[in-house]
Amino acid sequence: MMNKIKLDIISDVVCPWCIIGYKRLEKAISELGTQDRVELEWQPFELNPNMPSEGEDVEAHRAHKYGMTKEDGKKSQANMTELGAELGFKFDFFENMRIVNTREAHILLDYAKESGKQTELKLHLFEAFFSQRKNISKREILKEVLYSVGLNVDEALLRLDDDDVREQVITQEKYWQGLGVSSVPTIVFNRSSAINGAQPVEVYKQILTELIEQ
Repeated sequence: MMNKIKLDIISDVVCPWCIIGYKRLEKAISELGTQDRVELEWQPFELNPNMPSEGEDVEAHRAHKYGMTKEDGKKSQANMTELGAELGFKFDFFENMRIVNTREAHILLDYAKESGKQTELKLHLFEAFFSQRKNISKREILKEVLYSVGLNVDEALLRLDDDDVREQVITQEKYWQGLGVSSVPTIVFNRSSAINGAQPVEVYKQILTELIEQ
């Protein structure tokens, strides 16, 4: 039996570069035909762990966190929209879009791992936020997404009110931060090497090929 390559993807569901990076990685895996050699697990990272429940206007958020002007923001969004389209992902940025708290989304992603539906849920959360203009910090939206991927909605929602489960997710985040992860996406290969940022498809192919040949 061939050894599998373990991929840990540390990311947030409101990070546009995270879905771009994943789509490029997915393309690399597909082009190499190594789907059966890869074991993928999503790890939590909150870009804004202290974001209040009402969220924050994206434009204001970019200005105070990254020092971006409105013009810079528009150019960045146009670039991401183009890159997403090339990979089959739709970004639908809009006026008064808000960055939201993602802790409960990460709790549900941890739950989905038990059913082998973690990647499916992750992609649906990305789509809900970036493609469908949905506020994924709201429980009614999270219910919709859980239902859409065939998870037990009632069982999953119980996790959101479990303090121990919440603390476990925070502990996971601190674990990766303790290893030096400070930006996302970060992909860790076999828990031994890592690369961050949304890399080109060829970079992922090269890394995967080297690991397969080892």
